[in-house]
Amino acid sequence: MLDWVGLTNFTNIWSLSTFRSAFGAVLSWTIIWALAASTLQIVIGIFTAIIANQPFIKGKRIFGVIFLLPWAVPAFITILTFSNMFNDSVGAINTQVLPILAKFLPFLDGALIPWKTDPTWTKIALIMMQGWLGFPYIYVLTLGILQSIPNDLYEAAYIDGANAWQKFRNITFPMILAVAAPTLISQYTFNFNNFSIMYLFNGGGPGSVGGGAGSTDILISWIYRLTTGTSPQYSMAAAVTLIISIIVISISMIAFKKLHAFDMEDV
Repeated sequence: MLDWVGLTNFTNIWSLSTFRSAFGAVLSWTIIWALAASTLQIVIGIFTAIIANQPFIKGKRIFGVIFLLPWAVPAFITILTFSNMFNDSVGAINTQVLPILAKFLPFLDGALIPWKTDPTWTKIALIMMQGWLGFPYIYVLTLGILQSIPNDLYEAAYIDGANAWQKFRNITFPMILAVAAPTLISQYTFNFNNFSIMYLFNGGGPGSVGGGAGSTDILISWIYRLTTGTSPQYSMAAAVTLIISIIVISISMIAFKKLHAFDMEDV
């Protein structure tokens, strides 16, 4: 027999102190993660596409191959590789990269950053890693859009005395946004539920924020913990899943409406 529990599972998230604190911590990090990681990969992708599209750049095919390397390697391999590179004691970042940077940045001399043992540094590493993993797709998309923008628009702007920033703000970026807005929004919704990078890099650790959640768990990876732990909490996992769905659908609908993402009349 099944017992109808109504909204009990949702009220438990707020009434039980352990789950309330865990939900607040995980939700806040999920939002920060989705915003920071997605924005970083979009900025890098657009920037590299603009650079590669400049007429004075030589060897554009070489740049294209280099920029597509993160896309060519399976994501789980890249994540596991970075997990080893960010190892606190023997990882390449601390043992090889930082000593080189210390020659130009003296404050890094002898520094060993706790990438995988300090929650703050782990979060920074995760955001940087997603920037590397995600920018090639934005690069390819943006490059195609840039090559389709009529050159007459830039010539007219030049005659009117527009500088490089004004051309980007009034011509390039609006054209990119008009065509790619749905895809750019989807990057945020994807990273909101990006389970693999959290699980493979450091298992949601280090440490815990209660309720079975690790300090770098996002909502989707917390659901995994709730359903696969020694004492599975399927009811809580189901409630969190519904909350995720409501959040993602609501934000996506608002963003699509505000940006007129599917309105192609003015393109």
